Amino acid sequence: MKFHILVVDDEKNIREGLAQALEMEGYRIFLAADGEEALRVFAEEEIDLVITDLKMPVLSGEEVLRRVVAEEPALPVIILTGHGTIETAVDAMHAGAYDFLTKPVNLDHLSLLVKRALANRDLVLQYRAMQEELNKKRGFSNIIGASPELRRIFTVVEQVAPTRAAVLITGESGTGKELVADAIHNLSGRREKAFIKVHCAALSESLLESELFGHEKGAFTGALARKRGRFELAHLGTIFLDEIGEINPAVQVKILRVLQDKKFERVGGEETVEVDVRVVAATNRDLKKEIAEGSFREDLFYRLNVVNIHMPPLRERKEDIPLLAAAFLKEFAEENGKEIRGIEPKVLSALYAYSWPGNIRELRNCMESAVVLCKGSAITPEDLPPSVYSGAEDNFLRITLGTSIAAAEKEIIRGTLAHFRGNKSRAAEVLGIGRKTLHRKLKEYGLEDGDGAAYS
Repeated sequence: MKFHILVVDDEKNIREGLAQALEMEGYRIFLAADGEEALRVFAEEEIDLVITDLKMPVLSGEEVLRRVVAEEPALPVIILTGHGTIETAVDAMHAGAYDFLTKPVNLDHLSLLVKRALANRDLVLQYRAMQEELNKKRGFSNIIGASPELRRIFTVVEQVAPTRAAVLITGESGTGKELVADAIHNLSGRREKAFIKVHCAALSESLLESELFGHEKGAFTGALARKRGRFELAHLGTIFLDEIGEINPAVQVKILRVLQDKKFERVGGEETVEVDVRVVAATNRDLKKEIAEGSFREDLFYRLNVVNIHMPPLRERKEDIPLLAAAFLKEFAEENGKEIRGIEPKVLSALYAYSWPGNIRELRNCMESAVVLCKGSAITPEDLPPSVYSGAEDNFLRITLGTSIAAAEKEIIRGTLAHFRGNKSRAAEVLGIGRKTLHRKLKEYGLEDGDGAAYS
């Protein structure tokens, strides 16, 4: 993508000098000699960044800033100022400017500032595109996202849903396993029949068997009448067994029989009940490890795991964060009767930087909290939980001025490896060097052992 930058300055040499420097970096530049011309260009062209002098005849940079921010609040504006007007430039920052530079302009500093501003702009544009997509379609059967990982899952769901095959959905807590189960049922020929959900971990061992298979009157203390179980209620439909790894061995045997023979007896009864039920199960446990430890039946695992769908954690599909955030923002803004325009770029950066151990459920809670705490028309960093916003710092390194190039390179390599959890191939790709070069530099800087012992 080629970004469009509007440079505004009444001094021709400065205006054209900045344009030449920025064009060499691949940007498309528009020029204006005063504020009025700048606003005409801004109205006619798709501008991503404005660089404007503060003091100009006809219409000042302050007025240009005010008009641009009023029209496009998230568009970055960099102010150029002389040493005598720095206080005014600080006031401009409070009015919405992205940053300011004093004249004469340091081109290296300007280049860095422009890159940072346009990186934020890119996030804003991504967020808008996601919002537009959200308005067209709220995801696949309420599953919100467009990442390659989710598209692969959509394909599998579409293939398996019309069949009778049992499905085991795996993944960490909060990744959306229940929504996948919903999609499988809704796209199946059983969608007009019952969809019964059982959260196995929420029921005690003594209650779970009765809940799943029902009981006869007098089967145990408190059984005052016959009760049909969830399998019976799901006849001709689908049953979703969430947290299947939590069930005890006795119940595992009965579930295995239902899968094999479509038969069972109620607790305390002798009558055999026959059912036609599609079984979808989910777990956040490693069932193969449970089998090795003897706590989960291997034959039941293979009956459940005819088709496996693994839900990746949110940290592995961060492309979906803007769309999810937009959906939750819309939901909670409507629920709380708030007029919230969107999310500030720094917030979106923080959402990307955070690792989301609680996955989508945690992001949803985060956005609900942010909406409740938001006092303005956009979510700001101050509205986020401290643990989330502090994560934004993980994407940056602070290198003190005066540090040697070699020492700076060492810190950049160390920090990049740490960010990618020691993945050398990914680090080398991001750093723009070959893996062999990275190995050589690790050895050169003493990062293979000691500091770099954890890298592989």
